[in-house]
Amino acid sequence: MTIKTDHLFSLFLLSISFILPVNSFAHAILVKSEPAKDSILNTAPQKIDVWFNDKVGSEFKALAVIDSNGKRLDNKDVQQETFDESHLYATVQPLAAGTYTVRYRVVSVDTHIVTGKFQFTVKAP
Repeated sequence: MTIKTDHLFSLFLLSISFILPVNSFAHAILVKSEPAKDSILNTAPQKIDVWFNDKVGSEFKALAVIDSNGKRLDNKDVQQETFDESHLYATVQPLAAGTYTVRYRVVSVDTHIVTGKFQFTVKAP
């Protein structure tokens, strides 16, 4: 029984594909935030934290907190956690009662820019 060269080569490629690690490149997905999406808080937060399902690039990152009048209330100081590159955070100015929108922009491992937003509400005392 003889095996054709092209079949042997195909078998070789198939066997190599099982041995080599697989890199799956996908867009970063927001998996957690503090405050949480759509949460209603009794006390205004002093900072906003967001976590993604994978590390994100340190360039082009943005995290903004905007009130219902369109005024930006974060301190424009977005940082990336040193030992957890999936975690970004920014401090905010004192927040009054109201609904706030958090907007984010990150670069995924696959080099695509990912943007999104969520809201939270601070209750009146």
